[in-house]
Formats: sequence, C-alpha cells, structure tokens
Amino acid sequence: MNRLVVLVVILLACSCSSKQPNKFSDPTIVRIYEYKDKRQTDSLYQFFNSENPSIRKEAVLAFGSIQDTLASQALGTMLLEDGDAEVRSAAAFALGQTKGFLAVNSLIPATSDKDPRVIREALEALGKSIGKKDIDALTKFKANDTITQAGLVWGFYQAGSRGLADSLMTERCKEFLNPSHSVSIRLGAAHFFNRSTVLSTQTYGAALIKTATHDENVFVRMAAASALRKITSTEVLEALKKITITDSDYRVRSNGVRALSAFPFEQTQEMLLRALHDENINVSIAASESIRVKATNKFLQQITEAARISKNWRVQANLYEAALGLSSVRELIAEIQLIYAQSKNDYQKAWLLSALSKSVETYPFIKDELFRSNVSVIKSSAAQALVNINYHKNFPLPLKKDFSEIYKNALLTADAGVIVSIAGALNDSTLDYRSVITDTNFLYEAKKKLSLPKDIEALQPLEEAIAYFEHKKKPTAPSNQYNHPINWKLTRAISNDQKVLLKTSKGDVILRLFVEEAPGSATSFVELLNQKYFDGKFFHRVVPNFVVQTGCNRGDGYGSEAWSIRSEFSERRYTEGSVGMASAGKDTEGTQWFITHSPTPHLDGRYTIFADVESGVQVVHQIEVGDVILRATLLDN
Repeated sequence: MNRLVVLVVILLACSCSSKQPNKFSDPTIVRIYEYKDKRQTDSLYQFFNSENPSIRKEAVLAFGSIQDTLASQALGTMLLEDGDAEVRSAAAFALGQTKGFLAVNSLIPATSDKDPRVIREALEALGKSIGKKDIDALTKFKANDTITQAGLVWGFYQAGSRGLADSLMTERCKEFLNPSHSVSIRLGAAHFFNRSTVLSTQTYGAALIKTATHDENVFVRMAAASALRKITSTEVLEALKKITITDSDYRVRSNGVRALSAFPFEQTQEMLLRALHDENINVSIAASESIRVKATNKFLQQITEAARISKNWRVQANLYEAALGLSSVRELIAEIQLIYAQSKNDYQKAWLLSALSKSVETYPFIKDELFRSNVSVIKSSAAQALVNINYHKNFPLPLKKDFSEIYKNALLTADAGVIVSIAGALNDSTLDYRSVITDTNFLYEAKKKLSLPKDIEALQPLEEAIAYFEHKKKPTAPSNQYNHPINWKLTRAISNDQKVLLKTSKGDVILRLFVEEAPGSATSFVELLNQKYFDGKFFHRVVPNFVVQTGCNRGDGYGSEAWSIRSEFSERRYTEGSVGMASAGKDTEGTQWFITHSPTPHLDGRYTIFADVESGVQVVHQIEVGDVILRATLLDN
C-alpha cells in the first residue's frame, strides 16, 4: 500500500512539473515557419489550399513578417474568399503589414465582412496602407459595435501617424475620447492625438484636457497628457500643472513634464524645477531633459545650483548640459571635468561628455577621451559629443581641418558606435566636409574592417558617406541575408508557457516566452541564456515611460554578434511589460531586447514581441541606466 502511495505521488509530481508542449511537434507547422524564416514566399502558397484552417492561418500570417508585395493578390483572395474568419483576419493583418495599392483594393471591400473581427483588422490595416484618395473608406465608415469601433479608431491612429489626419477624422476621434467608450477605443483616440498632426487645436483641446486629467485608465491619461504638448494655451498649461503634481502614476506625470517643453521656459520653470524632486526618478529625468532643451539665461544660476545638489547622476548631467549651453564659462567646464575625473561610473562619464559638448573649447578633452578610453560607451559618446560640437552655430571654420583629421582617425578604429556618429556627420552636406577632404581612401579602409551582419548599423552611414564624397546617389541600405537557422530541436523543447527569471540589481522579474508566436526570437533568447550571455549585461538604455533595454555586448547599444535573426511580427500589441527585440531595421535582430513601460502602439507590427512580464513589472519601472542583469535562468514550469 505504501509503495502504491509513493508511486502515485511521483506520478503527480511528474504531471505537475511536465512542460506544456508547443505546436512545433507538427512537422507541417515547422515547414511553414522554416519557409517564413528563409523568406521563401513561393513555398508558402501551397498551404493556402489546406483543408485545415489553422494551417492556412499560419501560412497567411507568415506574410505579415515577410511583407512581399507580390503576395498581395493571393492574400487578398484569402481575405475575401476564405471561409474561416480567423484566416481572413490574419490576411487583413498581413496586407496591412505589406501595404501598397493591391492591399488597399482588397481591404476596402473587406470592411463589409460579416464578422466584426475581420472588419476590425481590415480597418486598422487600411490605416497603415491607404492613400489620400481613398481616405473616405475610413472616415465615412459606420461602425455599429465596439469591435469595429476599435478597428476604426486604430485605423485613424495608423493613418494619422502617416500624416493623413483630416478634420472629419479628428472630430470622430474627439468623440471616441468619451468615457462611455471602451478603454481600447479611448486609448486609440488618445494616441491618435498624440501621434497625428491635426488641423485645429480648438477642435479637440477641451476634450483632451478632460481626458488627460480625469480618465480612469492610466494608459489613456498618459497618451492624452503627451498629446497636450501640441496645444500652447493657458488652459493646457494649467492642466499640465495639475497633472505633474497630482496624478498618482509617474508615467502620466513624466508625460506631462515632457509636454511642458512646448511652452516658454519662463512659464514652466517653477513646475520643472519642482519636478526635479519628484518621488519617482523617471519624472526627475524627464524634467531635467525638458530643462536641457528649454532653459534660458535668466535661470542659469538656479539650474547650476540644481545640478550641484542633484543626487542622480543622469539628472545632474542633463542640468550641467543645460547650464553649459547657456554660459560656456571655464569654471563650469572645469567643474564638470572634475566630476568626470572622479567618477567610476562609465555611464555617468558618457552623459557628462554630452554635457561638455555644449562648449566648443572642450573638444580637445573629448577627443582625448575618444582615443584614450577602451570603454565602448565612452568612445561612442565622445564621438557623438564631437559631432554635436561640429553643429554649433559658432563652430570656428578653421577647426574644420582639425575635425576632419579626428574623424579620419576615429573611423579607422573600426568601432561601430564611433562610425555611426562620425560617418553621419561626414555625410551631411550642411557641414561640407567635401571641401576639406579630397582623399577618401580612409572611408574604404574603414569599410574593409566591417562586415555583415555584425556591423549593419555602422555600414549604412559609411556607405552613404562614400556615396556623398563620390557624388553618387544615396545607396540602398544594406540588408542581412539569411544566416542563423532556427534550432528546431531546442524550439520543440521550450514549453508553451516557458518562464524566465531575471535577477537584476533592482529585483526579480519573471518573463513568459511566446515561443509559438516568435520561435526564432524565443529560441535565440534561450540559446543565449543557456550560454549565460545575459549575465552581467547592463541596462544601457532607459527612456522614462517608454522602454528599458539590455543585451548589448558593448553596453552602449551598438553591440551585436556575427549573426542575425529574422523579424517575427504578429497580431500581438505592445502593452505594459511587453518584451521586444531591438533592431536597426527589419531582419536585423540579434542579442538586444527591451521591456516597455506602457502601451507603445507605434512599435506594433514593427518590432518582434517574444515575451511579456509575468511578474515583477514594478521592478522594470525602477530600472535605471547602469543597472545589471545579475543572472538569467529558465524556470521549471
């Protein structure tokens, strides 16, 4: 009897710890994803005729990542004729990703589909692809239920983001801000005003203020608060004052602080200086960034004193940059350089180099740091700082010769972060380096030291610089060829709800992988994790109420390995805690990834989502530049 009990306990334990198998045990699905990964579009069409709607849907969705306009007609047929609503919805998504007139020709009639889910996807896809001549298909559409209303407002958002907003669209989005609508609808309307160029502030000002200050949903409030930067009225200024003081969520306050940048500093300095002491450091950083952009000489002393007493190095560097931009006094330069010399934080040094770039006379110091330091983030920041100096309105023309030599020597270091900044400057006709540089061999020498896919981000501006100096047309951007096949054995071993534990210097975060939606990205992530690749990696980029980013082997955002993976776009949308692959363009993903602070619809369909935060999102909101992943491990499910 006891042996039987033990056996039952063992079986139950095994059952509880067993992994949920993913769909890649099906060889047909693996074939579809293989063709998708290799961008072999012709091989995918055969699955459009499958009797299994799940197979048809997988094949159709593949084109949302491939984005081959030659497939638009076949996708249009699936959209208008397939008997399964999920397949038709997937076809609408793929056409919106692909764009072009053939996509529009199929999407417009699809807005009469019998299933509201298909109509919803077709409306948003139209917003991504429609032109001005067909805009009536959106603006005059009658949405009679919440599902199609959501599709319509997100279609408006997509069209508005492309500069196609008109008065009718604006008026309808104003109505969609009404609290009687669902959160998704209100969120789409708020983001429409945040991302679109609309025609009249009087059309929507009062409604937007009400939304930013009273909507019960924090994500709607934050989008509306950001949109208020487009209206410079007394009423908006009063609303922003209230938002930056009283809103309970730091993300709304930080967006409100950013919106203050639209006003003269004399009207906002009290609010911004107060926001420097907000209980949440992200609000303080946003305030320091606004001060850096808008400060005037009248408040130089206040800003300098605020920099001296600041306890956060990033806030301090931004304030010093503001102060030095107002008054390039040598005592202030010496003060910043002393802090630089005493600092043991490489990221603080990088930010201080940016601050020093506000004065032309600091260039010898910055140049020395560029060639002396072996730290990537310092080198790339020094290069950008020199370029910033080059753009000063009082940049002495005799220095151009010196800078041309600095640029030549810097390019030959073959440092990707350095090349991105300096090649961009050489390629800028307003700086006119063709007038002082006649021998372009150094550009070709630099190019020889780079290779695809590892250096794609540096190769593009370098190729453009070569074309500029040789009076040629701007070259086509380099693209990565297929070079990193999916490890399907490992993919099949990843549980459908696989969890990952990130132990960071701010606390623990648990991720849930979406291996079925992004097998290439999720598998690559697990491969790197198994190699302990992410252990010790810095969070090198943190943008308040946007993202925290990590995974860079250089620590400055320009690092990559000698391979790349494919973009894997899905119908999933970015929300709070979404985990996405960083990239320098389609099919350039590698080791870097980010976690979002809040919904970021402008990333939807453009950056692969391969996981989300299962728990510990509050830790994500506390992460700052320079925080570290101590250890990343797979959890037993």
